[in-house]
Amino acid sequence: MEIAAFLVAGDRSTASEPSSSRPAKQWRKAMNVIRTCHRLARLALCSAGMLRRTGSYVTIKIHADDDPADAKPAAVEFSVAADDADFKNLVKEKRLDCFRRLGGGSGLARALASGAETGIRGGDDDVRRRREAFGANTYPKRKPKSFLSHVVDALSDVFLIVLLVCAAVSLGFGIKEHGLKDGWYDGVSIFLAVFLVAAVSAVSNHGQAKRFDRLSRESDDIAVAVVRGARRQEVSIFELVVGDVVVLKIGDAVPADGVLLEGHALQVDESSMTGEPHPVDVDAEKSPFLVSGVKVIDGYGAMLVTAVGVDTAWGEMMGTITRESTDPTPLQERLEGLTSSIGKVGVAVAVLVFAVLTARHFTGSTKDEQGTPLFDKNKVTFNAVFSALVAIFQQAVTIIVVAIPEGLPLAVTLTLAFSMKRMVKENALVRRLSACETMGSVTAICTDKTGTLTLNEMKVTEFWVGHDRTAATAGVAGGVVSLLCQGAGLNTTGSVYKPDNVSPPEVSGSPTEKALLSWAVADLGMDADALKKSCKVLRVEAFNSDKKRSGVLIRDNVARTVVAHWKGAAEMILASCSMYVTADGAARELGVEERRKLEKVIGDMAAGSLRCIAFAYKQQQQQVVDGGEHAKIDDEGLTLLGFVGLKDPCRPEVKASIEACKKQASP
Repeated sequence: MEIAAFLVAGDRSTASEPSSSRPAKQWRKAMNVIRTCHRLARLALCSAGMLRRTGSYVTIKIHADDDPADAKPAAVEFSVAADDADFKNLVKEKRLDCFRRLGGGSGLARALASGAETGIRGGDDDVRRRREAFGANTYPKRKPKSFLSHVVDALSDVFLIVLLVCAAVSLGFGIKEHGLKDGWYDGVSIFLAVFLVAAVSAVSNHGQAKRFDRLSRESDDIAVAVVRGARRQEVSIFELVVGDVVVLKIGDAVPADGVLLEGHALQVDESSMTGEPHPVDVDAEKSPFLVSGVKVIDGYGAMLVTAVGVDTAWGEMMGTITRESTDPTPLQERLEGLTSSIGKVGVAVAVLVFAVLTARHFTGSTKDEQGTPLFDKNKVTFNAVFSALVAIFQQAVTIIVVAIPEGLPLAVTLTLAFSMKRMVKENALVRRLSACETMGSVTAICTDKTGTLTLNEMKVTEFWVGHDRTAATAGVAGGVVSLLCQGAGLNTTGSVYKPDNVSPPEVSGSPTEKALLSWAVADLGMDADALKKSCKVLRVEAFNSDKKRSGVLIRDNVARTVVAHWKGAAEMILASCSMYVTADGAARELGVEERRKLEKVIGDMAAGSLRCIAFAYKQQQQQVVDGGEHAKIDDEGLTLLGFVGLKDPCRPEVKASIEACKKQASP
């Protein structure tokens, strides 16, 4: 169904006309719009050869010039400032007294023109004003290295330093012995080899560092779930502003400093900030503070952002930390060891040669071609002794220069540069040349399946109630459908937002939660807003990888009952069930034979590459609910509601990629 919405406003030029004539003019304009739309629609249908009736209609919104609907929303006002001492150090110093003095989470939200359910307005002007008042959620980046810095780093290698010393000595002795015209060959050739090594290494490292910085900026730009204008949406972490309400779940890293507005069993790992690996409980009243950089390890909740960017504790710490690693690689360690060994042996031999030649020379054992001793005891002069010592020293140093293979660093650098170039062609980005040696020893490559081999778009493809596979919910009892709606719509960290009665609902959350909520809305006819109004969530046990299930305890305000709903891995839920329901709503005992059949259903789904999720419930007594705030939800003697099978389709190019890998691996 197509909808065309038109805004018909009064003509400003007729402001002096009587007010009684304005509605008539407006209605005439509206009728002209309707006739024009109908004529254009008939013309389009005739030209396409599609003369058939259509269910299209036109909605008209008519208001006068002074209608408040035209007025822009007033600019938000903040009752706290970024330089307010109590507000600025609220989270960094965990000042609970200031938190309570400011009115708690709800008071802070009002002060920042926000709300737990609605969040900020989210318009461009609102976001801009908040960014101007409280700053942006970005950190100052360390200045990238210049090309000259990479050259200096390359020349700081011990091997190259030894070669530079040898080149200088060889150049000096060569010029002294053979003159400037012929004595520079050896020294300059060593200098040239060192220059080529440094140049190749610096060019490769500088280019890869620039590529890596671009990739790092892209990888840091993660999406976070926020509530803006009563609508949950995903925004870039760099677009986060003070006053935003961030939705947190297991595995998320807290993107900014803030306080918890509401949540269930929220625990965080603060080891990145404090070094303590113990989980920390976060409570909206007693311990509401959430520091940027910590990770959520259990539960979920909604956080009000109070500080971003450099004003956060993580931002202050990032300003004093450099991540540059100076640890030598295995190849560098081997080359340094080789250089040290060659240097020690060469120096030892050179010292021995120098001592022997000096003793022979000054004892008269060294003779020229005519057999005359080079040293005459009767004619000893300073120049003759000095020249003899310099000549002997030159011969000793020549041994060291010859012993060190100046071509080895160049050969290694060129090999690594060639390897890096080939890896870049294979879309494998390597930041430093030295990393290629590590990649060369890799024997197995591990890859994430979800989102890498698959599209990461989960969809419900099978639905089972009891032993029966159900193609549609028309044959399922209404009570079962109602319980499934509660289990899918309330036992979840996702959300369903419906902007109006015409637009399709917007589902947010993890891929699994989105698939289940979309299935509940489309197939079960779930109304998320009505469901939240008719039921109250009493307690939540969030999903984690150890339990492989999540639970929620609700009070049904209509039926006046308290129900525990569980959802998770089918084999885990089935093990806790003692009853199951059929499509007609009858509850039956889960015996050995029935359990075996249901296990076969789960096995068949797994064999078909489906992720099997089970729903179960149990009615609880009111006194159990009042037993305490942290009492556990009953997970024994459950009644199985049904199974759903979710499928994540593979990417179209995966098959060809796997075949190519097999061909490369085959001998």
